[in-house]
Amino acid sequence: MAMTKAKTKEIVEKFASKPTDTGSSSVQVALLTERILYLSKHQAVAKKDHSTKRGLSILVAKRKRFLAYIEKHNKEEYKKVIKALGLRK
Repeated sequence: MAMTKAKTKEIVEKFASKPTDTGSSSVQVALLTERILYLSKHQAVAKKDHSTKRGLSILVAKRKRFLAYIEKHNKEEYKKVIKALGLRK
């Protein structure tokens, strides 16, 4: 099942810098990561679902651009997000 409002709210609260922050780059990366994990599980089961594969590639590229932006503008935030999501070494 796709992300519920409760799961989205939980992610936003965890990564938001202030209570009303819903669109910062770190929040968006966290939400994209959750969607990517969900679609990856789906892709493992439905190997011939090419539209999901394309959508997954688009989401990964979007997350990569957000991470590059965060790294360029705020190194500490970048390290925090990477560690919290477990994305890289």
